[in-house]
Amino acid sequence: MPPRRKLSDLDRGRAIGWLQDGVAARQVAQRLAVAPSVIIRLKQRFHATGRVQERQRSGRPRVTTQREDRFIQRQAMQQRMATANNIRQRLQATTNTVVSGQTIRNRLHNFGLRARRPVRGTTLTANHRAARRAWCTQHVRWQRQQWAQVLFTDESRFCLEPADGRIRVWRCRGEQKALFWNDSVLAEALSWSGKGSAHV
Repeated sequence: MPPRRKLSDLDRGRAIGWLQDGVAARQVAQRLAVAPSVIIRLKQRFHATGRVQERQRSGRPRVTTQREDRFIQRQAMQQRMATANNIRQRLQATTNTVVSGQTIRNRLHNFGLRARRPVRGTTLTANHRAARRAWCTQHVRWQRQQWAQVLFTDESRFCLEPADGRIRVWRCRGEQKALFWNDSVLAEALSWSGKGSAHV
C-alpha cells in the first residue's frame, strides 16, 4: 500500500476531476501515491460539502498566552542554566498559570532554544600542548604513592548513578557556547560522595 500522506489543494482538485471522469478511486490513489482511503474520504467530503479543502480543526487550546510565552523565553535567556521545572515554578508564582515542564520546553523550542551542554574549556593551543608536555616530562618518574594523591577532573566521565545531574544551558543553534560557561558549573565537575558523576 502506498504511504499515506496529506494531499495539497491542487492534488485534491485533480483527484475530484479524475473521479468525475469515471476513474476508479483505487486508480486515483495510485496516481497520487496515497492510500485508497484518502481518496474515498475526499470523495465523501466533496459530495457532502461541495469543497475539497479540509475543515478547520480547533485543536487543543493553548495553556499559555503570548505574554506568558515571552516571560518563559526571558527567564531562559536571563538564566541560561535554569531547568524547565525552575521556569515552570517562576511562571506559576508570577502569573498563577500552572503548566508542565514539557510545556515549558515546547515554548522554548518554539523560540529556537534548546538545552545544550556548556563548554568545558577552550581549544588547546600550541602553548597549552607545550605546557602539558613539559608537565608530563616533569612527572614521568613519579611513584604510585605520589600519583595516588592526584585526581584528574577533565578526562572521561563515568556516571555511578542513573541520573548524572548534568547541567545544561539554553541556547539557540549556532550561538556561541562559551558565552554561557560559568564558574558555578565547576561544582558539577566532580561529585565525590560515592554517588553522582566522577571524572578519571
